[in-house]
Amino acid sequence: MFFDTLQFLIKTLSGLFVLVLLLRFYLQVARAPFKHPLCQFVMAATDFLVLPARKLVPSVRNYDTATMLLAWLVCLLANILMLLLGSLPEVFAFPQVWVALALLSLLEVFKQSLTLLMGAVIVQAVMSWINPYNPIAPVLDSLTRPFLRPFRRAVVGGVDLSPLLLLLVIQVIMMLPVRMLETGFLTQLKVVIQ
Repeated sequence: MFFDTLQFLIKTLSGLFVLVLLLRFYLQVARAPFKHPLCQFVMAATDFLVLPARKLVPSVRNYDTATMLLAWLVCLLANILMLLLGSLPEVFAFPQVWVALALLSLLEVFKQSLTLLMGAVIVQAVMSWINPYNPIAPVLDSLTRPFLRPFRRAVVGGVDLSPLLLLLVIQVIMMLPVRMLETGFLTQLKVVIQ
């Protein structure tokens, strides 16, 4: 029971921190207005790791690779801790374990990115009905606009269905290829551990 609670805490805290790191990365890619309080919070919450990492990891084509690398490393560390809590440390002697953990962590970053996009689309849709002039609207628009653009023609009776279509596509991606890959990596880990 103690180990279950510890695993829950590790997974939850690392997941939240990865979401904040990814939000920082995507806000920079989208060129969101950084004077917004949400952007200021994201910067303040991640500067302690991102700024030193930028000295070691240069940006590639104006993409903040240090932030993305940190998100992957946090996922990797969480996966290592989860494995340590559930099995023997000797399994880390096998290179297959490290490859599976690295790929599983990369997949987790991708899943968290999809979760972040899904959350932004839902909040943006709700805000457009309740208060379309909310100060967070430009930030959400800058995050979701590139993904909603292919679906913008889906207007029925004056109602924009593009958020619904995008959410369906995200769900299908998470249910089919992502779940299949995750199952494959976890199976590889189980085979090596046993």
